[in-house]
Amino acid sequence: MSPVEVMRGDSPIILGVPHTGMEVPVAILETFNEEGRALADTDWHIDRLYDGLAPSATMVRATFHRYVIDANRDPSGESLYPGQNTTGLYPLTDFDGQPIYRDGMVPDEAEVARRIADYHTPYHAALDAEIARVKAIHGYAILYDCHSIRSVIPFLFEGTLPDFNIGTNDGATCALEIERCLAEICADASGFTSVVNGRFKGGWTTRNYGRPETGVHAVQMELAQSTYLADEMPPWTYDATKAERLRAVLRDILSALETAL
Repeated sequence: MSPVEVMRGDSPIILGVPHTGMEVPVAILETFNEEGRALADTDWHIDRLYDGLAPSATMVRATFHRYVIDANRDPSGESLYPGQNTTGLYPLTDFDGQPIYRDGMVPDEAEVARRIADYHTPYHAALDAEIARVKAIHGYAILYDCHSIRSVIPFLFEGTLPDFNIGTNDGATCALEIERCLAEICADASGFTSVVNGRFKGGWTTRNYGRPETGVHAVQMELAQSTYLADEMPPWTYDATKAERLRAVLRDILSALETAL
């Protein structure tokens, strides 16, 4: 299995897709308990949701599941949200705080290092290469990191998550024009709710690559899965009617980003 798929385009936009991958090597799958084998914390159907919305954009997609190693976490293991419940570089629990490994099967340091080398590093090498390629064409690049999550997860946050969750690490990872562009489109989207730098301020990908002073801008879009799934539980069915309403807004976002700078 290749840990990353790259679909090249020639626009300034790069779509990062770190959490739709479902591949888990058999040797790792055998260490998971029933909770882990459910692979529940997947960004379900995100690649389908964005398909065709920005035909000239580049997409970089991880093929491995986040339980193998999380491509959107700091490889040093440092927490993105100190003091808050979250899952780490190699998750030991699911989003509800339930263990995902069988007793005595938690990976040791050597295994974690191997997973970083085999999965995390190749994904980011591909992403870094595409950012450099796109920047060479346009003089700048916009990394739009695509995510989704259940709208209600008491272990991670209180209440119900807004539909659109824009993360720019409090404005540090992109030009103000880009943040403003996303915020205005989402705020004006009828029937949807939105927030900028709320519970999700952008993961490691956004924070690592977003250096607007160098011409590389990064934003994270965390969507509530209630906006496009029939229900936020197995079998995680894609609802085409709900999704088309959402896709109309996402299409406007990506179109606006292409000319935002």
